[in-house]
Amino acid sequence: MLGTFGGALAARKIDPDEGRLSAEVTGEVETEDNVLVIRRIHVALTLVAPEAVRETVERVHGIYAMSCPLYRTLRGAIELTSSVVLAPPAA
Repeated sequence: MLGTFGGALAARKIDPDEGRLSAEVTGEVETEDNVLVIRRIHVALTLVAPEAVRETVERVHGIYAMSCPLYRTLRGAIELTSSVVLAPPAA
């Protein structure tokens, strides 16, 4: 999901490279018949970019998942969500 989101940003001239885009992934596991089963995965994306690109970043975030092979493969089996936070560039 990180790669697909980064590619979608790059296509819109928002640079995700050199550590500007990162993700923290968390999963929630439940027990089913004494077997651990992953039920939910959340990808918290952080992009270091100026405030001026916020609208584009949020628009891309709203549509990128359906272009992601991982999301399209797993969406019926696991609840997959993501969020994006814009962090200001270092001065």
